[in-house]
Amino acid sequence: MHNDVSQPLGGRVALVAGATRGAGRGIACALGAAGATVYCTGRSSQSAPGGDPQRPETIEETAELVTAAGGNGIAVRVDHTEEAAVAALFERVDSEHGRLDVLVNDIWGGDALTEWGKAFWEVDVRQGFELMQRAIHTHVITSRHGVPVMLAAIAANRQDGGLVVEVTDGAFQGYRGQLFYDLCKASVIRLAYAMAVELAQHPITALAVTPGFLRSEAVLDHFGVTAANWRDAIAKDPHFAASETPLLIGRVIAALAADPAVSRFAGRVLAGWDLAREYDVKDVDGRQPHWDEHLDGAIAEVLQRDAPTQDELFVLRMRRSQLDFDVERAAQRAAIVEFLARHSAR
Repeated sequence: MHNDVSQPLGGRVALVAGATRGAGRGIACALGAAGATVYCTGRSSQSAPGGDPQRPETIEETAELVTAAGGNGIAVRVDHTEEAAVAALFERVDSEHGRLDVLVNDIWGGDALTEWGKAFWEVDVRQGFELMQRAIHTHVITSRHGVPVMLAAIAANRQDGGLVVEVTDGAFQGYRGQLFYDLCKASVIRLAYAMAVELAQHPITALAVTPGFLRSEAVLDHFGVTAANWRDAIAKDPHFAASETPLLIGRVIAALAADPAVSRFAGRVLAGWDLAREYDVKDVDGRQPHWDEHLDGAIAEVLQRDAPTQDELFVLRMRRSQLDFDVERAAQRAAIVEFLARHSAR
């Protein structure tokens, strides 16, 4: 048994599917810092580029960061839409380590395919189906071939249990603003629940987790800032003040993986900002941003104004859809609906 409290995942093996950049990279690094061996998979490789041609990050860089953080990073180029390649990946994991303690499904690759601003009757269906293949099918394929490694290792007493994490966007039941985007993010939440039901008789916990406003590499580039001067972008978007680095969601997932009572979360979708408080996890700058509280406060301020801006009205419309089916926040949704009705001409 590993007793180093600074590396509670020492001796454990993790695989982060979609570890090239963003949340996936942050999760891989945090698992490494906790002592795990981390397989970092994706299509963007130094040896055989095949991911997003507009981004420079590679799985090899992520693996190096994992090792530098204190773990053992292993880069493996895999297209997770190809089932044979995924099966071979887990055969390798089983052969090299005989166990798999943590599986994180973070594959996305859908930014260029999401047609924001288009109604469902205007979208390119083939493009939407490609997005679903990347963001849903890959998760199903990866879990299908990863979980048997966990089960076999548990049966052989090589490990005590396992954790399967679906990374999504938003812990709410409402709408995410675009048909295929919503289908993808809601589907992986349902996938976590369905897997949890079928794993109920096994010591493997499946759950979904959402980060907050993520300062990924692409988001930093969008705002024209770096990790060092990110606060300069708050002038462009005041909500950026409540953003977080990808490492925070990684630290949250590492805490879940180290929690012997993690099964209490089985089948649920969890907000990273709530878990950060649950486990007293902080971001690299010592902050503990809470996206829901920030957004609730910002909306409360807007609802007191007589002349909201177009950006503020956009946020209200977004939040209104997110709060569909949320009984606990029905009063907030009603206030937003009434406010938007009064300012509909704007």
